[in-house]
Amino acid sequence: MASKASPGESKKEEYRAYLEQAGVVDAMTKVLVTLYEEPEKPDNAIDFLKMNLGAPTPLDMQRVEQEKEAIQQELDAVKEELAAAKAEIEALKAAAEAPPAEE
Repeated sequence: MASKASPGESKKEEYRAYLEQAGVVDAMTKVLVTLYEEPEKPDNAIDFLKMNLGAPTPLDMQRVEQEKEAIQQELDAVKEELAAAKAEIEALKAAAEAPPAEE
């Protein structure tokens, strides 16, 4: 007689299948093999795993932060130009709508 898997076992199997289908099992296996084959084991295995799985390094984060700051400065400058252009347009509209000065 075939025994039915418990609901908990069924969920575990579904999750395991999901991880395999998504490539997580292969990626983790490759990284763990790489760590195993390292002649000199790193001091921090977690950082090694993160780095080999593609997590950004502190240098990457610093570069992104600098890029963000440069873009923010450019955005602020463009906003100032836009505000100045809008003010100039409003001034020209007001001048065009004003009645001519009588002499």
